Amino acid sequence: VQLQASGGGLVQAGGSLRLSCAASLRTFNNYVMGWFRQAPGKEREFVAVISWSGSTTVYADSVKGRFTISRDNAENMVYLLMNSLKPEDTAVYYCVARRADSLLTGASRYNYWGQGTLVTVSS
Repeated sequence: VQLQASGGGLVQAGGSLRLSCAASLRTFNNYVMGWFRQAPGKEREFVAVISWSGSTTVYADSVKGRFTISRDNAENMVYLLMNSLKPEDTAVYYCVARRADSLLTGASRYNYWGQGTLVTVSS
């Protein structure tokens, strides 16, 4: 299983980025997909998760209203659209997968992790 995240980069505060994650999962639509992030010197934290059908999403309070998670089951892709970015959003963002129905926010619940993509937001 491989999760390949991309789309990170340097952006000014208030700007936008879209992260993508390509998943090599044989039955992609059986997996809950999500994003976590880890800022320098901080613990890894939950960002967003989406159900296998795409009909249900859960967001961290810190990104609610600014970030949107989506998925394309035909292409085995999951996305994170990040708007109104803030310097505190600076982190390495990880794509994650879990073969289950429930949308959990604990990092230990996710079996598969991508390599991460760095997002840097300048003030």
